[in-house]
Amino acid sequence: MKLITAIVKPAKVDDIKVALQTAGVAGMTVSETRGFGRQKGHTEIYRGAEYTVDFIPKVR
Repeated sequence: MKLITAIVKPAKVDDIKVALQTAGVAGMTVSETRGFGRQKGHTEIYRGAEYTVDFIPKVR
């Protein structure tokens, strides 16, 4: 048995699931997470105040 841990964008989960099924993997566990790093956050305006959101939604 092998453990593979990957943190990916939520939009890629379906592609990864198909690739793992093709490789013969019987199951996987998915967790929602947020992180920051090389990717830049974005700016949002809430009630007239501007906020920088550094954490990007990801899937582990």
